[in-house]
Amino acid sequence: MEKRLTAPTDSAVCSEAVHVTVDDGIVKEVVFDGGCPGNLAGIGKLVAGMPVDEVIRRLKGIRCGGKPTSCPDQLAKILEANFSGGK
Repeated sequence: MEKRLTAPTDSAVCSEAVHVTVDDGIVKEVVFDGGCPGNLAGIGKLVAGMPVDEVIRRLKGIRCGGKPTSCPDQLAKILEANFSGGK
């Protein structure tokens, strides 16, 4: 079953929100609002078709410079909170 979600990101990152579409535990689409357009479009393309739990495993904990988080980390946290473990 396809589920779509728009979630705000932490204020520590450049992007403002993430739009995610997941179908049966597989990431179908990820689009970031704001941030570094090329890099974030690339992340969206790379994770499309990947299982949610694999995206979380690969991206969770990535930091941006001295910040405690990053746009990829924010995506992982959003997926974990809303789609991981059959949610």
